[in-house]
Amino acid sequence: MKTANALSLIPPGLRDPLIAEYQSIIQNYLEHRWSPSELSGGRFCEIVYSILNGYANNKFPNTPSKPSNFVAACRDLEKHSQIPRSFQILIPRALPALYEVRNNRGVGHVGGDVNPNHMDATFVVAICNWIMAELVRVFHKLNTAQAQALVDSLAERTIPVVWEGENVKRVLDTSLSLRQQILVLAGISATPVAVGDLIHWTEYNNKSYFNKLLIAMHKERLIEFSKKEGTVTLLPPGTKQLSLLASSKSI
Repeated sequence: MKTANALSLIPPGLRDPLIAEYQSIIQNYLEHRWSPSELSGGRFCEIVYSILNGYANNKFPNTPSKPSNFVAACRDLEKHSQIPRSFQILIPRALPALYEVRNNRGVGHVGGDVNPNHMDATFVVAICNWIMAELVRVFHKLNTAQAQALVDSLAERTIPVVWEGENVKRVLDTSLSLRQQILVLAGISATPVAVGDLIHWTEYNNKSYFNKLLIAMHKERLIEFSKKEGTVTLLPPGTKQLSLLASSKSI
């Protein structure tokens, strides 16, 4: 059984965003994207609240909505004694904690504070995973182990094209040529990429050849290679080649 089928009692306007947001959270965590902007759980909270509120009132909304006072709205769910206790008490009390991570963590830390992003992200993933399993368990009347197995199958562990670590990026597909790696690394960057970074990330030792390749790609208008600034920017023809590469490699 697919998890989407186990959540079939939830209308598509809520079910599809729920699954997509959960998968996004899991994938970002696996790629070590731990910043609050990329792995916050805030949108997930709003979707889950909309589902619980719709279930409690026997009328699901067509799309998720954000209550003006999220904490108060979650507390109001505790008034619905006719719904499962996890929907009435446990999840409504967990959602504000997730929302707090989204709003007030990972910013403004001073002194000797350790950056909390990894710790917070682990908390977000654990709570979101538990909530998803509980939704599956209740809606499809499964035991806890069965529900968790379904949720685990939903969290597709796809291998990213590029892994990002501390001050380093690596193209994980070793079959890609140096030219293709440059297109990929330039394509994922919103700003011009330093040539030194590209050399470091590709671990290419022949700097003379590397620069010759950049000049050739510049002439082909795949990239804008600024010798003065020592940077590379992907141009529209390069973006087109990158799209073709992504399609052929399923990346």
